[in-house]
Amino acid sequence: MCFGQLLPGSAAVLRTGREIKLLAVTATYLRYSSCARQRMWATRRMASDLNRTFTSPALTFELVARCSKTRARASILTLPHGTVNLPIFMPVATQASLKGLTPEQLESTGCRLCLNNTYHLGLKPGQEVLDAVGGAHKLQGWNHNILTDSGGFQMVSLLELANITEEGVRFLSPHDGSPMLLTPEHSMSLQNSIGSDIMMQLDDVLVTTSPDKARMREAMERSVRWLDRCIAAHKHPDRQNLFCIIQGGLDLDMRRECCREMLARDTPGIAIGGLSGGEAKDDFCRVVAACTELLPDLKPRYVMGIGYPEDLVVSVALGADMFDCVWPTRTARFGNAITKHGVLNMKREMYATDFGPIEDGCGCPCCRPIEEEGGMGITRAFVHHNAAKETVAAHLLTLHNVWYQLNLMRQAREAIIEDRFPAFVQEFFKNLYPDRNSYPSWAVAALRGVGIDLLET
Repeated sequence: MCFGQLLPGSAAVLRTGREIKLLAVTATYLRYSSCARQRMWATRRMASDLNRTFTSPALTFELVARCSKTRARASILTLPHGTVNLPIFMPVATQASLKGLTPEQLESTGCRLCLNNTYHLGLKPGQEVLDAVGGAHKLQGWNHNILTDSGGFQMVSLLELANITEEGVRFLSPHDGSPMLLTPEHSMSLQNSIGSDIMMQLDDVLVTTSPDKARMREAMERSVRWLDRCIAAHKHPDRQNLFCIIQGGLDLDMRRECCREMLARDTPGIAIGGLSGGEAKDDFCRVVAACTELLPDLKPRYVMGIGYPEDLVVSVALGADMFDCVWPTRTARFGNAITKHGVLNMKREMYATDFGPIEDGCGCPCCRPIEEEGGMGITRAFVHHNAAKETVAAHLLTLHNVWYQLNLMRQAREAIIEDRFPAFVQEFFKNLYPDRNSYPSWAVAALRGVGIDLLET
């Protein structure tokens, strides 16, 4: 097993005591060694061991390993409700519940960080209920970490209900049509009540395909100003982390300008926002690559709103760590299973007498044999039988799809640590596209830019 890029001391999760011991041993070594080469080695080892970790009041980010060829990284993110291994896909439980799964089932997939949405929770159950119950963790019976989107995305998804000004975003409730003003201050207040481990700033979101450059610049600059207001309004930086969001559309110069401004505010983590809005995949990759090139090594990098497996793998290669999307759970409700060979529509008649698992070799509870602990032994035929009218099929496919996404990131992480990530990427695309001539050109170009040639023989 090759660990050429494994960083010093990266085998354990918590090393506070070890680091103290290392410093003491190194100091003694420097004091008594007469060999200049050994003194230089010890100094470098001490600096390396310290410089792989970033700590803020409510977050510790530890860089464990880097891919020797691409920008991919493996790291450990420690949050108030536990540790999270990166890279990671985060399932979206918009209204404090993941459609189709209980909290216990979500936990069984290995999920340790999921999403809630501030806008929706602010409408229902509302801030008063959140304060009364003690936050969203208690509301949904979830003992692990939560990230909350600020509500800014609703500027795009519910644009006909929103009016954007410097003050904030004025919405009409989709429930009863009542008005709601979401300002940076109100977004922070709601997220403080939710108690999320990671809070996103309120940003001015404009669809990336907008041709209005002046409006795009206004949105980027306003997002920076709104971050300042979010920082000022954040009441619990000791137990909740506020992440900034880089905007700027598809204009790389504007993105870089926004990066510089956001990094000057020194938030514990950074998100790349405003993507997955219909832009070409080539443009998406250029934006992610341009941003990760400027972002600090020792902070988590979150690309918002992406969930297709090939998007995740390419984004990891470009240096991103965290991802979220509703697609895996939404497509499950339409009878679709995500597998390493692509998406299978379980409503197709060909599965009516297929008594194999949803995916051979999958370790999810659905696919595991019933003889194994926690295994349900679900067959494709059973899912097909229920896919048309019964909700049980949607539940089972949701469980499978969430497992698949999380496991894909676990496999990527293992490959980075073992310094075989390029081979992992090659194998992933070979499984997904058996004919190399059908590889998506955007993925080929993006990966070639970080040292992986998918078409290499």
